[in-house]
Amino acid sequence: MSGTSPKKLPMLALTGVLLTGHWALAHHSLSIYESDRDFRLSGVATEFLFNNPHAVVRFEVRDASGNVEQWSAETSGVRRLETAGWSKETIKPGDQVTVIGRVSKDGSKKMFMEKIIVNGKEWERGRR
Repeated sequence: MSGTSPKKLPMLALTGVLLTGHWALAHHSLSIYESDRDFRLSGVATEFLFNNPHAVVRFEVRDASGNVEQWSAETSGVRRLETAGWSKETIKPGDQVTVIGRVSKDGSKKMFMEKIIVNGKEWERGRR
């Protein structure tokens, strides 16, 4: 860093943290999800948000009484999904889906998806 005085280094470091810190805050722990077993739900896709920091699949599931429940499953971000072969066209509204992953500990209709079966084809979320 020739030409940068030692007095300016702390200000440069602070600027770097302020410009990139929001990315670190965008990620969260998976501790809000059950980790002792995988959960499996089947239903019909209603929406697929192929975006960062996490892609999201929204789907409808019929409970034991025949009532429709609205569920949401988040998974990896776009880059990781693309390396596993996914695209924004992988899941479309009306597709039959079976979502496999971890259900939310708080009882809400949310889960973290490890894999999904879409119209009979299995998709993994990709790895780091």
